[in-house]
Amino acid sequence: MNAIEINNLTKKFNGFTAVDNVKLEIGEGEIFGLLGPNGAGKTTTISMLSTILKPTSGSATVCGYDVNGEMDMVRKSIGMVFQDPSLDDELTGRENLDFHGRLYGMNSEFRKERIDEVLKLVELESKADNLVKTYSGGMKRRLEIARGLMHFPKVLFLDEPTLGLDPQTRRNLWEYIKTINEQQKVTIILTTHYMDEADFLCNRIGIIDRGKIIALDTPDKLKEVLGGDIITLDVSQPERLKEMLEKMEYIKEINIFNKKLNIVADNGSKIIPKLIEIARENEITVDSVVLKRPSLEDVFIHYTGRTIRDEEGDGKDLIRQQMKIGWRR
Repeated sequence: MNAIEINNLTKKFNGFTAVDNVKLEIGEGEIFGLLGPNGAGKTTTISMLSTILKPTSGSATVCGYDVNGEMDMVRKSIGMVFQDPSLDDELTGRENLDFHGRLYGMNSEFRKERIDEVLKLVELESKADNLVKTYSGGMKRRLEIARGLMHFPKVLFLDEPTLGLDPQTRRNLWEYIKTINEQQKVTIILTTHYMDEADFLCNRIGIIDRGKIIALDTPDKLKEVLGGDIITLDVSQPERLKEMLEKMEYIKEINIFNKKLNIVADNGSKIIPKLIEIARENEITVDSVVLKRPSLEDVFIHYTGRTIRDEEGDGKDLIRQQMKIGWRR
């Protein structure tokens, strides 16, 4: 059974199409990654699924509830961890959770029991009665995840949950997310700018660009699309060398990124001497050569042609305004 079903979902802002006829199904218990450059439509999509924004057209259901006609039921079924911090620093961790439980109508005894459960899950029991302003960045993110789980959501949206955290804290948080998914049986929808994070956590990944889903599969199968080794050449004349190499039968793909030549080919270690020889014969200086297996970041560049942060804005200012106003519809 699917936790989320999306059919031709579209959102326009003053003539600009931020999300363009997206069709997608996300299964129960899945960790699904939604990746894309800034401005691609990730936040807009999540905002429609969580009823913060109303779709221009199309439809979507979350846990069987329509995001247009059954907004209250959708909201009761989901948890949210926003990209921007949203905790009250002047309250303790326990008080933040208690306030959230009150908003969802949980009675006193049930709230206390659930607060203890989620604090234990994210290993914050010893810090529960400390003011949040004394927490580290990682502790705050763990508390936000605990808060998102307070009311037993079936779907949890994580919008860049490890943004700004150090590598060790990020890794620890990945383990918490895995544990939550396995123990709580929660479907998790994750947006992230960290390709290693998506590779580690996600069962499937959808790459969205200019409002459309342009790739959808498991991380391993997406990497198989490139089908070979990746050779990166830092040369003095990348455009000229690219023209010379484009018709070589052993080269599957060639493009220029960050002024460097990126080549996809089988048996990369055997091909590198040939590439260097061609460059030298044509008086093109080779400053460096890097050989590696395809990564998820390589897949991302392959499909979008740019890094994940190349563009800004997909209606996020409007979305943040509506978040501040609250869910008033």
